Amino acid sequence: MRLDKWLWQARFVKSRSLAAALVSGGHLRVNGQPVSKPAHAIGPGDVLTLPLPGRVRVIRVLDLGLRRGPAHEARALYADLDATAPPPECAAPLE
Repeated sequence: MRLDKWLWQARFVKSRSLAAALVSGGHLRVNGQPVSKPAHAIGPGDVLTLPLPGRVRVIRVLDLGLRRGPAHEARALYADLDATAPPPECAAPLE
């Protein structure tokens, strides 16, 4: 699948054109290699390093989506490998 399309389906960006611009900027890496073409092919098992506002995300592609679905469906497309990010269930402090 095209990298820009997958980023859009996984809800990392709001539009395909924003995804293409993110990739074209040359700051995104696939398996440690810089990528600058939005049409770069990715598949399950690939590791993406992408700069987003406020932090750099490191994720592993788990699946290729068929559509841009709801957030819970998009979350199933990747695993977050960033050790500093708290898991979603631990985001709020327990009392």
